[in-house]
Amino acid sequence: MSKDPKWQRYEMQAQLITALAHPIRLAVVDLLKDGEVCVCDIADRIGVERSNTSRHLALMLKAGVLKTRKDGLQVFYSLQTPCVLNFLGCATKTLEQNLKRQTKAMASG
Repeated sequence: MSKDPKWQRYEMQAQLITALAHPIRLAVVDLLKDGEVCVCDIADRIGVERSNTSRHLALMLKAGVLKTRKDGLQVFYSLQTPCVLNFLGCATKTLEQNLKRQTKAMASG
């Protein structure tokens, strides 16, 4: 029996979200929001060791979050679908609203 197509979509969405669910990966997305960056600069600009950064980039590339472009010996990374920034913006708004609610509860309690 095959899985419900909706359930398959949920599983794929969960895999995508998992590919973003790490502070280093979120830093990479934030770095790439303005356009592509050479792999040689990514680790330095987010302040993480190159070997660690490479593992995260590979995972994000496999999940379809990132894409690459070669120019000679240099490899440039960019967001495959920049709309992922909308999701992260929504997450930030949710965190801000939670903080406001908590602050209000602390003030009234």
